[in-house]
Amino acid sequence: MCKRIMKAETSADGEVPFFKIGTFGKEPDAYISREKFEEYKAAYSYPNKGDILISAAGTIGRTVVFDGEDAYYQDSNIVWIANDESIVLNRYLYYCYQLQPWNVSTGGTIARLYNDNISKAKISVPSIEEQKRMISILDRFDVLCNDISSGLPAEIEARQKQYEYYRDKLLSFKAVD
Repeated sequence: MCKRIMKAETSADGEVPFFKIGTFGKEPDAYISREKFEEYKAAYSYPNKGDILISAAGTIGRTVVFDGEDAYYQDSNIVWIANDESIVLNRYLYYCYQLQPWNVSTGGTIARLYNDNISKAKISVPSIEEQKRMISILDRFDVLCNDISSGLPAEIEARQKQYEYYRDKLLSFKAVD
């Protein structure tokens, strides 16, 4: 996890996005300075491109694939796994963690997912080739369901236009002389 960022160190606009639990996986609403980012990135743990980030508080278990773009994350609320991809691919973990029935800690102010809970998660690990096959299928399905330029949203938009065209044709009456 990242080094703690205090609210006074953030601003509504800036150079490096700072993701908190409420904006994780969405658009940032806070930023930190480039100087602070470089200082903390050099001194503290930071994810690698492709690592799976997991929300450990609030929306517990929300997963995001780190795209490698400069960004900073709220300490202890967003964590990631240093994973050996010769055993299990990060993208495979991404899909598995979305289905994981997390054993969260309750009793405090908010429910939390601790590193120990993540490390004890049971995941079936098929061969790398089988993981790649499963990832390929799930990625295609994700595009069909979520990519606005293709897949289901584009199909819905096309059917809406088709409906409007035929509705207008059907309801446009010619004046009878």
